[in-house]
Amino acid sequence: MATKRDYYEILGVSKSASAEEIKRAYRKLALEWHPDRNKKPEANEKFKEINEAYAVLADIKKKQTYDQFGHAAFQPGAGGGQTGQGPFGGQGPYTYSWSSSGGASPFGGDFGGVDPFEIFEQFFGGGFSSRGASRRRREVYRLTIDFMDAAHGATREIHVPRGGAGEGSVRKTIKIPAGVDTGSRIRFDDFDIEVEVRPDRQFKREGDDIIIDKEITFVQAALGAVVDVPTIDGELKIRIQSGTQPGTLVRLRGKGVPHVRGSGRGDEYVRVNIHVPSHLSRRQRELLEELDQE
Repeated sequence: MATKRDYYEILGVSKSASAEEIKRAYRKLALEWHPDRNKKPEANEKFKEINEAYAVLADIKKKQTYDQFGHAAFQPGAGGGQTGQGPFGGQGPYTYSWSSSGGASPFGGDFGGVDPFEIFEQFFGGGFSSRGASRRRREVYRLTIDFMDAAHGATREIHVPRGGAGEGSVRKTIKIPAGVDTGSRIRFDDFDIEVEVRPDRQFKREGDDIIIDKEITFVQAALGAVVDVPTIDGELKIRIQSGTQPGTLVRLRGKGVPHVRGSGRGDEYVRVNIHVPSHLSRRQRELLEELDQE
């Protein structure tokens, strides 16, 4: 049995590559090796290999599992194929959907959530035909929303073209479901909305989980304290246990982003940071020196 190539090697990226760098490398290779464009005998297998690598590395959970267990994690019966829920889980920043007059992918195979139209439109500029049957992608409009609108849901009015050129536009009221993220597509009657979410300075999102940083004093960490922390639903008091160490994660179950499909919500993780004062009074210094001697 042939040994599988390393997914990072296939895409030509390092393990530290960002999601955007991985996506950019995939697009370049997919355009180069797509069988409709590249007539070399090995193009079909090469293209499948590229898509297999991207389907794993573009998904945060799959990428973490692959980094830990390698290809063995995705073999039938492998014990490392599933990871538990954690602060850096989730489905990653990109979710895609596609539609055509048929039920199967126009490229064949499993694309692991990749949007094949992004590749196809670069070949042919939009619509395409297969075996004489015309298939055209739906109109896609992009909408930028704030982090809180993505977390709670929102209603927006947009203008879409009425028909052909020069026919003006028509106003549409659309409902954005709670839990969407950058790359999410919302399907309406005859068009799709692709969402882009503005990053929030306070809340960092990983899938449906939220991570925030909370700074506390050395005394609060040593003795314990009750502190206020922000959530997407407002301030919440939590207890800091005595002896808390820097970098400790406090899990707030069900305080994350609503699941866009199904019920329930992700979790919020409070990452505790210890504030070290840069300037001390004489008395403060004496007290710390006494503590150190004890």
